Amino acid sequence: MLKRFVYYYKDHRLMFALDMTASFFIALIGLGYPILTRLLLHTFIPNGNVSKIVWSGLGLLGIYAVRMLLRYFIQYYGHVIGVEMQAQMRRDLFNKLQKLPYSFYDEHESGKIMSRMSVDLMDISELAHHGPENFFICGISIIGSFVYLAIFVNLTLTLIIFACVPILVTISIILRKRMLGAFKKSREAIALINASVESSITGIRVTKAFNNTEKETEKFEHSNEEFVKARTGVFKNMAQFMSTTEFVTDAFNVIVIVAGGLFLIQGKIDAVDYTTFITSLSLFLSPINTLTRFIEQLQDGITGFQRFLEIMDQKEEDLNLSGINLNDVKGDIELRDVSFNYETSGEILHDVNLKIKHGTMLALVGESGGGKTTICHIIPRFYKINSGHILIDGHDIDDLNIVSLRDNIGIVQQDVFLFNGTIRDNILYGKLNATEEELIEASKNAGIYDYVMSLPKGFETVVGERGVKLSGGQKQRISIARVFLKNPAILILDEATSALDNATEMAIQKALDNLTKGRTTIVVAHRLSTIKNADEIAVISGGMVKEIGSHEELLKNRKEYYALYQAQFKVNENED
Repeated sequence: MLKRFVYYYKDHRLMFALDMTASFFIALIGLGYPILTRLLLHTFIPNGNVSKIVWSGLGLLGIYAVRMLLRYFIQYYGHVIGVEMQAQMRRDLFNKLQKLPYSFYDEHESGKIMSRMSVDLMDISELAHHGPENFFICGISIIGSFVYLAIFVNLTLTLIIFACVPILVTISIILRKRMLGAFKKSREAIALINASVESSITGIRVTKAFNNTEKETEKFEHSNEEFVKARTGVFKNMAQFMSTTEFVTDAFNVIVIVAGGLFLIQGKIDAVDYTTFITSLSLFLSPINTLTRFIEQLQDGITGFQRFLEIMDQKEEDLNLSGINLNDVKGDIELRDVSFNYETSGEILHDVNLKIKHGTMLALVGESGGGKTTICHIIPRFYKINSGHILIDGHDIDDLNIVSLRDNIGIVQQDVFLFNGTIRDNILYGKLNATEEELIEASKNAGIYDYVMSLPKGFETVVGERGVKLSGGQKQRISIARVFLKNPAILILDEATSALDNATEMAIQKALDNLTKGRTTIVVAHRLSTIKNADEIAVISGGMVKEIGSHEELLKNRKEYYALYQAQFKVNENED
């Protein structure tokens, strides 16, 4: 983990080296005060050398001015390094999220993912700056104080003090293990709060419509209480750590006073060195206390980086970029003995066999949960099937470059997602380099052009988060225009009009009829009136194809489709 963390310093090696150099000199300058104190007490004051006393003080003040500039450097540029490393990690994390399969998002809430990208990376940024700096300055200070006290003051007394260090290290290691678990729980609790807030804000209109504010507050309070419990555990462990280590450092002071006093009585040390030693003890205790206070930030950063790596180590979606590129697509599709189940569910599809000739329309109907939408998801290989084969123009999709496969498939879903941008941005998502003429033609084909032109800002109108400023029909037309721009050979309509009223559905249906011309089309529909003219209709139930044929053929069979049709239109056998 440390090796992977250090990797992010590689683009900042020069600035990091300067930062560490500045830290080195800050640590050395810290030795100036006790050295001057001993010099004053031993030489200048007994000799009554006033000028040297004054010049020594001015010299030390000048060195402190230099230390001020060095501290400014590491505070400013050190934090800049941390922020730039954080930006790189955020970039890597975002790119990683783009490459993860659908199944990852089935199992992870967006609010929790956002927590890792914001809160966790912020803590990592602080660790990236303060970690090396604190360890370097404190390390130099401890080593420097040992050398100075041992050589110039008293070796035996110095060894007695430093003999206590293993005690502090042992206590730190024991308590650190407890703290690590507490900090991880704290991070998970923060992620839970973020997920709760994200869910509540996204669904605020539903909350208000059903007057369920109290319910949302109750859900939030639950996650908030979990956070309080987790942080309480952190503070308990921190209190144990801080109080214990502070006691050890206080014990150091007692040992120095007692041992130094005994050495003074025995004549092993004079009064000046005794005074100097007590004064110099801060050289040793100060970095110890700094590291003690830093431990919380260290644990936060370590926990955050572990959670960062949990996502970075996720297996990416295999796009098979070295596979066959799907060019000049006709649109023949075949599902041959296809079986599939999600990671957390039983079998969804079982030995499904379907053939769709290029340029024709296949409608999928049947009970909810039967596997219709799953079929729509496995054709673009959003999920990899467990067994069987899916063929496009005779090519098994497992052998295809998945990017080229998806380039040739357009999808219009019931739940339209629009980005928080302009109408232009959302339509151009189908073809980012489209010309203005192509944009206008696509919007006309989708039946949205006249509406867009009636708006004060036209295509530059901002649609709001998830298209909240538009009606369901308007959002659906924009999604259709997006697919018109993409101009795919294969089209999947997953209940594209089921959420619309009848009048809007009829208007949208005209746009969809334009869109399906000359394309291989798979339609998932609950309203059977919308798919009467499909070339073939497949009834999907329990993950299997129960029957397949044209509308007229299936009605004559008087089986599954016939029962569905009767239930919807309540017609008697003679009318059929």
